[in-house]
Amino acid sequence: MTARSARRAPLPPEWRPSRAVVRRSSGTWTLQSTLHRHGLGPVAGVDEAGRGACAGPLVVAACVLRPGDAKRLDGLTDSKLLTPAAREEYYDLILRRCADSAVVVIPPAEIDRRGVHVANVEGMRRAVAALAAPPGYVLTDGFAVRGFGRPALAVPKGDQAAACVAAASVLAKVTRDRIMVDLHIELPQYGFDAHKGYCTPVHEAALVMHGPSHVHRYSFVNVRAAVGGSSALVHNDSSRDEEGGPGDDPPDMGGMQQ
Repeated sequence: MTARSARRAPLPPEWRPSRAVVRRSSGTWTLQSTLHRHGLGPVAGVDEAGRGACAGPLVVAACVLRPGDAKRLDGLTDSKLLTPAAREEYYDLILRRCADSAVVVIPPAEIDRRGVHVANVEGMRRAVAALAAPPGYVLTDGFAVRGFGRPALAVPKGDQAAACVAAASVLAKVTRDRIMVDLHIELPQYGFDAHKGYCTPVHEAALVMHGPSHVHRYSFVNVRAAVGGSSALVHNDSSRDEEGGPGDDPPDMGGMQQ
């Protein structure tokens, strides 16, 4: 047996560490705490806001929480399940308490050029790379992402199962909502302060009446239709639960990317 093959041989059962079992019912801090205990921290959570909108940027955040902050961040969950006021409170608290965070804003032109899914994945990589120190492990919400340079795990409904992903979802959502409110001042005819760029009936009516603006995503079929573009459809892979939450207008499913 060569030294190389010996390295690849499986460990005897008595040498293998016991498998860590993580249950959702154990709470949103259990997964990252388990990773820390096994020497895989710090753990970064990554999530985005604005994936299914047909106007405005896509915002991606990465966040590393301090392992001992579970009580200080009690109640933290998916940003879509929080009221706007609660999101703002958690946003400030997360920025004060987190060990590290980074936010990446991807403009509509890049989304049109690359496609929303590719832009999303690239945004996640940029957000993790922008952290002050490389994490030991990365948790993503829902789908697997490669290219972090670190081990990563896709967590189903991660923003409800892992506190660091929930924190990232809050940072991304609040950042994007503030951008859309500012855009409303510049472009009040679209009502961005209410629907945040999602495809609601009010937004669709404004598109028909005023046509698309420079912050709309022209690769989305409803935006293209407003300027008489082709009706050929390519799904934008935005079937994940989107950003509507308590106090927000519910997103419409008409914003498909061309």
